[in-house]
Amino acid sequence: MSDTQRIRWGIIGPGTIAKTFADGIAHSRTGVLTAIATRNPEKPGLSDDFPNARILHGYEALLVDPQVDAVYIATPHTGHAEWAIKAVRAGKHVLVEKPIALSAYEAETIYHEASKAGVFAGEAYMYRLHPQTLKIADLVRSGTIGAVRAIKSSFGFDMGAVKPEHRLFSNELAGGGILDVGGYPVSMARLIAGAADGKPFLEPLQVLGMGQLGETNVDEWASALLKFPNGTVAEVSCSIRAKQDNMLRIFGAKGCIEVPEFWFASGHTGGIGKIDITHNDGNRETVEIDEKGWLYSFEVDAAREAIREGRQEFAAPGMTWEDSIGNLRVMDQWRGALGLEYGIEKAAQRRLNIRGEIVRAGNTLPHRKIPGIAKPMSAVALGFEFFPNFAAASLTLDAFYEAGGNVLDTAWIYNRGLTETIFGDWWTSRAVPREEVVLIGKGAHSPLVYPDQIGKQLSQSLDRLKTDYVDVYFMHRDDEQVPVGEFVDAMDAEVRAGRIRGVFGGSNWTQARMVEAVAYAQANGKTVPGALSNNFSLAEMQDPIWAGCVAASDGDWKHWLNEMQIPNFAWSSQGRGFFTDRAGRDRHDNEELVRCWYSERNFIRRDRAIELAGRLNRKPIHIALAYVLAQPFPVVPLIGPRTVAELDDSLSALDISLGADEVAWLDGH
Repeated sequence: MSDTQRIRWGIIGPGTIAKTFADGIAHSRTGVLTAIATRNPEKPGLSDDFPNARILHGYEALLVDPQVDAVYIATPHTGHAEWAIKAVRAGKHVLVEKPIALSAYEAETIYHEASKAGVFAGEAYMYRLHPQTLKIADLVRSGTIGAVRAIKSSFGFDMGAVKPEHRLFSNELAGGGILDVGGYPVSMARLIAGAADGKPFLEPLQVLGMGQLGETNVDEWASALLKFPNGTVAEVSCSIRAKQDNMLRIFGAKGCIEVPEFWFASGHTGGIGKIDITHNDGNRETVEIDEKGWLYSFEVDAAREAIREGRQEFAAPGMTWEDSIGNLRVMDQWRGALGLEYGIEKAAQRRLNIRGEIVRAGNTLPHRKIPGIAKPMSAVALGFEFFPNFAAASLTLDAFYEAGGNVLDTAWIYNRGLTETIFGDWWTSRAVPREEVVLIGKGAHSPLVYPDQIGKQLSQSLDRLKTDYVDVYFMHRDDEQVPVGEFVDAMDAEVRAGRIRGVFGGSNWTQARMVEAVAYAQANGKTVPGALSNNFSLAEMQDPIWAGCVAASDGDWKHWLNEMQIPNFAWSSQGRGFFTDRAGRDRHDNEELVRCWYSERNFIRRDRAIELAGRLNRKPIHIALAYVLAQPFPVVPLIGPRTVAELDDSLSALDISLGADEVAWLDGH
């Protein structure tokens, strides 16, 4: 792109904010508005509101328009993620009105899609690109008021009486103050806390939120306290039914900075912005920012600058991807404290994927057959117990299924049953054929490791899973004080009742206990245990992660597994971060990694994984997963990605085929 070439913008959603952004384009140095996409092209006034722009019928028309380089998404909040992803998949750069998504999980998915597509994606907090914001951060960074101790910031207005028809009062449109304007004080507080530490932003260690949900189930007024690692405390508030002073106050050891309505900076059409500084000795001064540029023009020019330089995100203090995701994490916690969940985040309404499409099974992942299970199984199984709600988990569940994944790991104890409930809601809301899924269930976790708990907990699990059977069942722990035959009898009874329709066995069971269980079943005409679920990875676990855990990674276990050919559904198959930059001989900040995985033998294996990854142009964690899959006995790795990006990264390792000599070399032989 040449230095003089303008970005041709298209806008999806011709509302009030779209008109404001169009003014920003018109007064920018680098942009031109070429088209507006609307579902109602006959709406009066469109040509007046967007002069010289072509009016296109339907949002899809804008995405295929060759005369559009970048798209500004100005739909209601609930449409931001869908149309952002559709735009980047169409090869368009995108700028999305804040909030870029309903949650940090959705934002991460958008940026992952942009990363894959090689396009720019940004969240439109326009004030972040204004010179006044730079000046505020510089004043803090230079120590004008000394060490920053507290921040107060608000954005609140009064809509008057409740207006159920208005988007701000609509739970279905993700209304309320936190998502609409709460992100402004949160983003400014994080910016200031970061500037005090010489960083672009800082994430809070703790978020304490509160607020009032109104009759339409949106937050009408809300406040939150943020505690940062450097000791700074921020109080942020927002409202749609309470007029606030809308002042930014930064309290330091030597004075205070005050800025009224910081998000307006010098005004929409330019003007003079004021930063008032009061020193502890009583002296006052005012820093004036005389800026002729229109407020929304700065993000237009900043986006074009990034695109020209080949960057996919804004430069700080614009909202970088990490900054944007962190901001939404705070907002997630804030509204989570209020118990605020939007209708579109629940399974009853969220029946499509994030792109607004029907979820369909894919076929890109390799599959295999495991003895005792009739269905073909994807090479890896997905664990998803880390997700806080259906909306977050469904992003990864959808992506896994659409890639061809069909083995899903659940347990009675995970997240107090939430993981099982999420699975039940997911497969029923997506109308996924139950016979296509290999469902893993687990029960009888300590301290409830009793034979009678197997049936009782399985009944609860099946209710939550919304199915009448599991394909694979594991006792989650073992109690060697209980005769193994009692456990085998209890699981065999569930097989005969049709509630376990594949294999069963033990998770975190020893070799001796499995051998004893098999022998008992064979001698007494019971279903023979046919699977194991122990830790197995390239790194050998040095100390159990949790009490009662059993690792099956050493030479003795490998010999036994190869001889028995019992499939191992291996948890923590990638070493829980040991093969990433979170670990290292000189890094001791992660207590679990140090305690469970640090040994010279493991570091030698890690060194070799790094070396082989370099030769193959892959990552060490990819080599770790490929190592597990290359064993001469059946292993089904359980992976637990926290984001769609992490999922895609793990699945990318499935095309690595290691030979026996490479496996032996990684082992240290």
